[in-house]
Amino acid sequence: MEATAAQKLALRDQLVTARGRRSLLEVSRSARSLAEHLLDTPEVRRAATVAAYVSIGTEPGTGPLLDALTASGRRVILPVVLPDLDLEWAVYDGPGALARARRGLLEPTGERLGLDAVATADVVLTPGLAVDRTGMRLGQGGGCYDRALGRVPVGTFTCTLLYDGELLDVVPSAPHDRPVTAVATPPA
Repeated sequence: MEATAAQKLALRDQLVTARGRRSLLEVSRSARSLAEHLLDTPEVRRAATVAAYVSIGTEPGTGPLLDALTASGRRVILPVVLPDLDLEWAVYDGPGALARARRGLLEPTGERLGLDAVATADVVLTPGLAVDRTGMRLGQGGGCYDRALGRVPVGTFTCTLLYDGELLDVVPSAPHDRPVTAVATPPA
């Protein structure tokens, strides 16, 4: 287990460093491309409720996607990180209804829907640093999304947003890690 933790830490450092080299212009362009790409997928087109997140820093951007989803009448729920690093969910009511939270995150200020609200989503979009060919996802290390994905019904479209080069052959994993069913990267 210690070897896996060390491998994850080394890979996280490498991926975070690479993301840190991206310009804000590149992040912004990628966010628009990623939104267009995801909105064109059959799973997202059919979805009534989408569980998503607010990107920060040089993560693949979600702002244009969140705005387009709500403009198209979809219900969007966003995570609220609890002190134990589990995720509770609340409805996204636009960028004006977000507040600064721990770890530099932006979280919805609306009524909390509980831990199990993620199970009501037709599509679950997750952050991550990398995903491998089997769907194993490498996150930031808190286990937030592994717990949330454990509540998602089998067969739900679960997708991690990445940049090119972050879909890897193998990601180190532990028994508690949960896979996703898809990866989305900005089209070239």
